[in-house]
Amino acid sequence: MPYETGAKVKLTRDVQLTANDTAARIGFPGPLCLAEGLEGIVTGSAKEAGGVAQDGLAEFERRVRGVQFDGHTAGLIDSLRQQIIRHGGLDSGVGVQIRYRVRFENGFVLGGLEEGWLTEA
Repeated sequence: MPYETGAKVKLTRDVQLTANDTAARIGFPGPLCLAEGLEGIVTGSAKEAGGVAQDGLAEFERRVRGVQFDGHTAGLIDSLRQQIIRHGGLDSGVGVQIRYRVRFENGFVLGGLEEGWLTEA
């Protein structure tokens, strides 16, 4: 269920904020998480392309990023990119999801929270 700006919500699971595994190797504290049940206020939302199609496009872009191709190959790469987009239905809005920005009672502001990670408080 979509949440309006100002809605009071709480986390339905622990959410990891940092993912740097080098901190543990050099003696600093590990990943920072916000705990399940923490309450906050929705301060904004945005529709973002997502789902399998977006993940596939991101993986494709990661693999071809930084590589120089000749003109013919670059054209083929662009054609493949367009096929991934069409197949995923991104142009028609398929796979679009709402992500929320929430200000939690402990002062943290976290953006990009999926709707399934929140419930009404």
